[in-house]
Amino acid sequence: MLSRAVCGTSRQLAPALGYLGSRQKHSLPDLPYDYGALEPHINAQIMQLHHSKHHAAYVNNLNVTEEKYQEALAKGDVTAQIALQPALKFNGGGHINHSIFWTNLSPNGGGEPKGELLEAIKRDFGSFDKFKEKLTAASVGVQGSGWGWLGFNKERGHLQIAACPNQDPLQGTTGLIPLLGIDVWEHAYYLQYKNVRPDYLKAIWNVINWENVTGKIHGLQKVNHDRYADHTLMIPAR
Repeated sequence: MLSRAVCGTSRQLAPALGYLGSRQKHSLPDLPYDYGALEPHINAQIMQLHHSKHHAAYVNNLNVTEEKYQEALAKGDVTAQIALQPALKFNGGGHINHSIFWTNLSPNGGGEPKGELLEAIKRDFGSFDKFKEKLTAASVGVQGSGWGWLGFNKERGHLQIAACPNQDPLQGTTGLIPLLGIDVWEHAYYLQYKNVRPDYLKAIWNVINWENVTGKIHGLQKVNHDRYADHTLMIPAR
């Protein structure tokens, strides 16, 4: 059963920034594969620009914004702190989202997930094909720029599809735990697919790293086993 969430821009991301006095700067993560490794589905030029220019810009701007926030915090300038919130949300979200996105892709990806993840998809969406159609539709339907997501609703114990505008981070704006993100900003596909987003979305399924998505689920279950013992992804006994 599809439970689709759209991240509301009215829910502002308000991170705890009291640690900034001793914080380390954010850095651009290395890709776990070469820029050309995802060809022919995503070409090397797109990957290089996307990672080394776009993601790098989010990281740099996040560091600058956090420095300004630290200054405003030290001065007790609440007005300046509030004014910096949109930049923190946008650049922080861009860094979070892309850091997940790169690991969700693999030159050895594609096909269908296996085991518990596949069973959970069948339980919550009916079949893998139906899930694929629904996440693709949510991603195609993003107006302007944004992301399509598969997340985990820890309160209901179910997988959930969401669409987020701009760089809104999934967990920070909906509470869903991000498992799989699809970037539908034009910089993710325009050089290869022009403005035909559905063609890009059709291609990206060939490089989805299901082992990575499964690993996120296992990590979530390990961390939250005691607290969410009744809300796991396991299929109920029939």
